Amino acid sequence: MARVKRAMMTRKRRNRTLKLAKGYWGSKSKHFKMAKQAVMKSGAYAYTGRRLKKRDFRQLWITRISAGCKANGINYSNFIHGLKLAEVQLDRKILSELAVNDKAAFAQLVELAKSKLA
Repeated sequence: MARVKRAMMTRKRRNRTLKLAKGYWGSKSKHFKMAKQAVMKSGAYAYTGRRLKKRDFRQLWITRISAGCKANGINYSNFIHGLKLAEVQLDRKILSELAVNDKAAFAQLVELAKSKLA
C-alpha cells in the first residue's frame, strides 16, 4: 500500500494561517508558530468585539433618546413605558435617529407617550 504524504495539505494549512497574519509586525507575519498564536488571539478579540459592538451601540442609542426626552420634558423610562402603552413598535435605533435628525417627529412621539401615561 502506498505511503500517505501530507506535505501539500500541511503547506496549504500553513499558508492559510500566514495569509490571515499578513500585515502583523515582525515574526508574527513570517513564522508559522507565532502567526498561528497571533491569528488565534486576534480571532478571539474579534469574536468579543462583535458582541461588544451591539452593547455599545445600544448604549449610544439610549443616551441619544434620553437627551431628546429631557429636551421635551420627560425622562427616558417614562417615555419608553408610554410608547409601549401606545403600542408603538419603533426600536431604539430608529428612535435615536428621530431624536437627532427629526426633532419634530420625536416631539410628537413624546406627546403621544405623555398622553398614554396620563
